[in-house]
Amino acid sequence: MTERFATIDVGTNTVLLLVAERGPGGALAPVLERAEITRLGRGVDATGRLDPGAIQDTVAVLAQYSRDAARLGARVVACVATSAARDATNGAEFFEAARTAAGLSAEVIPGDEEARLVWASAWRDFGRPGEPLAVLDVGGGSTELVVGDGPLPRARESAQLGAVRLTERVVTADPIPPAELAALRAAAREGARVLPVAAVGDPARATMVGVAGTVTTLAAVERGLRVYDAGVVHGASLSRDRLEALFARLGAMTTAERAAVPGMEPKRADVIVAGCAIVLEAMAAAGFDRLTVSDRGVRWGLLHDRFGH
Repeated sequence: MTERFATIDVGTNTVLLLVAERGPGGALAPVLERAEITRLGRGVDATGRLDPGAIQDTVAVLAQYSRDAARLGARVVACVATSAARDATNGAEFFEAARTAAGLSAEVIPGDEEARLVWASAWRDFGRPGEPLAVLDVGGGSTELVVGDGPLPRARESAQLGAVRLTERVVTADPIPPAELAALRAAAREGARVLPVAAVGDPARATMVGVAGTVTTLAAVERGLRVYDAGVVHGASLSRDRLEALFARLGAMTTAERAAVPGMEPKRADVIVAGCAIVLEAMAAAGFDRLTVSDRGVRWGLLHDRFGH
């Protein structure tokens, strides 16, 4: 009988499901992937607490994911929670609700572990022994940069800087005023200072891989995808010049206008400008003019870490 496993990544903005099966040769292949934006971390930066409505929305998605995994015969479900759950003083309320409604025991992982799992995923797809790789993961509440040239990274760091967190700190109007667009860039530049960019060495010899919803959405918008296609996005390239053009274009729009742009996830329209600012400033800090897009992240790293042996 074919073995199937499921992994769930509960982020600040998005909840992601991966159900995979082990083939005859032992390789793990996807059966189902889903992503739902519930914004578990809305307001956490200001209040330090998870919003009851955000908990309810996220738990409802987790309950559906649990049913989906069971229906597909997943033998084990591994569920991890990242930035919002780490930072909130009432995280226990969310975990208890997840156990009661979805039968899931979610684990809080620190930023360092989040970075390790993202690296494990990106290295399998884009790593070449001896060639430097820098993996940038821009989430809703935090941003990680992981650097190395082998299966184990040499340097990794997590910054308290994400698309949701930065938007809530800076943006007060719609459309975003020019002064606030400048403030987004300045805050992203300052936040990127903690990232281990020195470990990259010569960026001309290295490859940067961008992971998570901000980067995949920007790639989808750049390509005008009316229906998201992971096969088109995964492995795509984004230049810093094109990202600058996207920042200017999207930053001049209202949230409603951005939501209607082909390739945009409507629920991400209010935070994508801040996310783009973080990507741009991290690339600049590390000296990269281009990045490769990964449609995979924590959920894939978790899959290979727990079930890939």
